[in-house]
Amino acid sequence: MKKILALSTGLIAGIFLAANLQAQTAAPDISPKAVLDVMQRVADWQLAHPSFATNRAATGWVQAAGNAGMMALAGISGEARYRDAMLALGETNDWKLGRRVYDADDHCIGQTWAELYLLYRAPKMITPLREKFDHVLANPSTTASLEYVKKEDAKTRENWAWCDSLFMGPPTWVRLYAATGDARYLDFAVKNWWRTTDFLYDKDEHLFFRDSTYFKKTEANGKKVFWGRGNGWVMGGLVRTLQYIPVNHPDRARFEQLFKDMSAKILTCQQSDGLWRASLLDPDSYPLKETSGSGFYTYALAWGVNQGLLDRATFEPAVRKAWAALVRCVAEDGKLTHVQPIGADPKKFAEDATEVYGVGACLLAGSEVYRMAVFESAKPKAVKVSNPAAFGRESETVELALAGKLAVMDGLTSRILDSQTYTEDGVDKLLFQADLAPGETRTYYVMDASALAAVPPPIMKTMARYVPERFDDFAWESDRIAHRIYGIALIKAEGTISSGADVWIKKDRGLIVDTMYATKHYHEDNGSFMDDYRVGKSRGCGGLGIWDGKKLYVSSNWKNWKVITTGPVRSEFELAYEAWDAGGGRMVSEVKRFSIDAGSWMTKAQCTLSSDDKTTLPIGVGLAERACPTNREEFIAHDLGEGWMTYWQPEDQPKGTTAVAIVLGKGEVKEFTNDDPGMPDSKKHANVPQPTHEGYPPIRTQLAVTQAEVGKPLTYYFGASWDRSGDFTNHLQWEAYVKRFAERRDAPLQVTVEN
Repeated sequence: MKKILALSTGLIAGIFLAANLQAQTAAPDISPKAVLDVMQRVADWQLAHPSFATNRAATGWVQAAGNAGMMALAGISGEARYRDAMLALGETNDWKLGRRVYDADDHCIGQTWAELYLLYRAPKMITPLREKFDHVLANPSTTASLEYVKKEDAKTRENWAWCDSLFMGPPTWVRLYAATGDARYLDFAVKNWWRTTDFLYDKDEHLFFRDSTYFKKTEANGKKVFWGRGNGWVMGGLVRTLQYIPVNHPDRARFEQLFKDMSAKILTCQQSDGLWRASLLDPDSYPLKETSGSGFYTYALAWGVNQGLLDRATFEPAVRKAWAALVRCVAEDGKLTHVQPIGADPKKFAEDATEVYGVGACLLAGSEVYRMAVFESAKPKAVKVSNPAAFGRESETVELALAGKLAVMDGLTSRILDSQTYTEDGVDKLLFQADLAPGETRTYYVMDASALAAVPPPIMKTMARYVPERFDDFAWESDRIAHRIYGIALIKAEGTISSGADVWIKKDRGLIVDTMYATKHYHEDNGSFMDDYRVGKSRGCGGLGIWDGKKLYVSSNWKNWKVITTGPVRSEFELAYEAWDAGGGRMVSEVKRFSIDAGSWMTKAQCTLSSDDKTTLPIGVGLAERACPTNREEFIAHDLGEGWMTYWQPEDQPKGTTAVAIVLGKGEVKEFTNDDPGMPDSKKHANVPQPTHEGYPPIRTQLAVTQAEVGKPLTYYFGASWDRSGDFTNHLQWEAYVKRFAERRDAPLQVTVEN
C-alpha cells in the first residue's frame, strides 16, 4: 500500500513538474495587452527600486539606459506615471548631463531630455545638453587615437573608443539635431559613428570588438571575443540613431546595410532557449542566461522586421522566441532577472541579478514587440507625409479626412502621437503633428484606437472657451501664446467697445488662461505669464475693419460664440458680430472663425463678411501701434509680396517686449498704411506717462490693406510673442519666424494615404 502511495505521489509530482516546465516554455500571449502588461510590471518594479538610490548618479549611463526604455513605454502606455517619472527626474536634476565633458556615458541621459523636449518643446529641457555639445564642437578633443589604453585613462574615453559608446553617444546627438534642426549635431554623430565603426567593426564576423584591447584575444574555443551585451549596445544604438537620421540622409543606406549585416549574424547566435549569451561566439563557456544583451537584440530585430528592413519570415520567429524567453525571466513581482551586473564575471552571477539598463533593454524590446502585435491585428493605413521645402518643419499639423476613434503611430518609433478628430462644416478631420527635415518624407500609421491596449494621455497644448465669469470674454491659447477677445457684456460693465484681440504673453509651455482668470492677476508679471498688452479701441493684434482710404470702420464686441473643437492639437471656434455702419449707411456684418495649433504663435482667422450692396470690400487688418519715446526702440517690418507685417513694440515698464505680427495671403496685400498717417512726430514720440499696471495705450493702428469678397472667407493669420520666453530675443528673430511662417504657408505638406 505504501509502495502504491509512494508511486502515486511520485507520478503526481512528475505530472505537476512536467506541467510546470511546459508552462515555462510555452510561448506567452503576444497580444498588445499582454505585452503592455509585462512592460508595465517590469517598469513599476524598477520605479519602486530606483538604481540611483544605491550611490549611482541619476544622470549616469546606467540610469540613462533604463530611461530609454521608460520613454518607449511612456509612448504606448495609457498611464501617465512613466512620463511623469521622467519629467520629475529632469526637473530634479535641472536637465543636466553627467559631469565629464567628452565621455559618451555622461551624454546618454540627454536622450531622455531631448525626447521629453520633443513632447513638450520646453527649451529648458535641452539647454544644458545644447551648451555641453556646443562646447564639444567648439573645443574638440585633442586625443586623436581610438586606442583603448585603460579605463581610468580619461583621455581614452574622450572619443567613442569602446563599442558601448555607440549607444550612449550618437543617439543623443541625433536627438538634439531633431530638437533643434542644427545639422552640426547630426554631422558630428554620423562622422564619429563611422570613425568608431571603421576601427572596431570586424567585417568578416559582422560584429564589434568591445575596444582595441580585444583585437587579439580569443575565447576558450579559439574564436574571437565579441561580447553579447557590447554588441547589444551597438544594435540598440543603431536603431536609436536610425530613428532620428533623416530618411533622405545620404548615409542612411549605409547605416541600414550595417544593421542588416549585423542582424543576420546576431540571428545565428541566438540560443535554443531564445536568449543570447555573454559571449556570442563561445556560448558554451558562458552558459548563464543574460537578459540585457538579449533585450537589445530583441528590440533591434523586432524594429528591423517592423521597418521592413529584415525578412519577416526569417526574423519574426526569432523575435517571438526571444520575447517569450525575456518574459520567463520576469518574476511575479515584475523584477527582471538574469541581468549581467556591471563589471562582473560574465560566467558567474546570480540568477536573480538585475540592473536598470537591463530593464531599459527589456522595455525597448517590448515596445517593438507591441508594435508587431498591433500591426498584426490593426491593419493600419500608412500615411506618407512629405516636406517639399528646403527647410525643416517643426510641429507641423497634418490633416486627413478620416473619421472615427483613431490613433496615430510614429513610423520610426512605436510612439502613439497626440491626435484629434472632429467634424467641421460636415467634413471629418483627423489631426496630428509631424517634424520633417528638408525634403524628407516620413511614414505614420493610422489605425482604429481599439487595436491598441491603451492610448497615452495627451499633452494638452491648445484650449478655447467662453469665459462667462469675466464679462463674456472668449479666450484661447496654444502652448506658445494666449489671446482673448471681448463680448457684449463688457460694454455694459466697463464701457469697453472693441473687436480687437488682446495678447497674453507667457514663458512656459503649459496652458495658463484658466489660471489667469482664477487668480485675476492679469497685469502683474507672474514670472511666467501676464497681460501687458492694451487693446483700447484699436485693432489690437489682428483685428480688422472696412477701410475707405481715410477711415477704418469697425464692429462692436462679439455677440454669439460657438466652439468647434478644443484639444491637444487644435482649438477652433467661431464668433459672430452684429452689423455695423461701414460708411455711407452701408451695413456690414461679420462671422469670424479662429483656430490655433499646438506649437504655433499664430492664430488662423477666417472672416466672412455680409453686405447688401457690395461684392468686394476694402479691408484693413491691423496691429495696434504704441507711442515710442526717443529713449525706446521699436521695429516695424513688412513684405508686400509675401503679405506679412511685424511690430516689435517699445518696452514700457521693465516687463520685456511684446512682438506682434499679421500674415495675409501671398500677393493679397495692396498696401501698408495706418489709420492716422498725419500724426505729428511729437505725438508719436511723446513721453507717455509710465503705465501703472498695463502696457502703453495704442495711438493708432498699422494696417495691411486687402480686398474681401462678400460671402467668402478671407483667411489671414495673427500672432504674438514675448522676448522673455527666450524664443525670440530681438526683432530680427521675430521677423525671421514670420517670414518662415509665410514660406510654410506657400509650401504645404504633401500627404498621401496608402491602404
